[in-house]
Amino acid sequence: MKRFFVTLALSATIAGTGFAMTEGVENEAVKARMMLMDGVKAATGTLGAMAKGEMAFDTDKAGEARQALIDHAAKIPAAFEAQEMDPKSTALPAIWENWADFEMKAQAMGAAAQELDTSDLGWIQAGMGDLGGTCAACHKAYRIKK
Repeated sequence: MKRFFVTLALSATIAGTGFAMTEGVENEAVKARMMLMDGVKAATGTLGAMAKGEMAFDTDKAGEARQALIDHAAKIPAAFEAQEMDPKSTALPAIWENWADFEMKAQAMGAAAQELDTSDLGWIQAGMGDLGGTCAACHKAYRIKK
């Protein structure tokens, strides 16, 4: 249970940091992947807010957020395939140095989203630890710490 609340706190922090601020980003490839990750942030934020009781549980909204995470996870490798950088990017070069691991982490996020049962608030709460853990694992290895 402790892991659930720690992961939930991490997810809330990620969701509230303005992760994909694209203002001033000149590289279009970087801007596109930042917008993709902003979609991940929004979907995770919706599920996290429901899990914490900050947003009313809504099966339809939860299902949409889950599907968005599945869809976005599938697009992450292609979005990062080109080794594009921008001064505003928070991507580390380690992404391309450890490409197979980066792809596995994206797949793990998609798998955790796929496993998330959004038909009941209790199941969302139970699954957020695994989902948040996949986000944290990738950010720890491949994102510049702010």
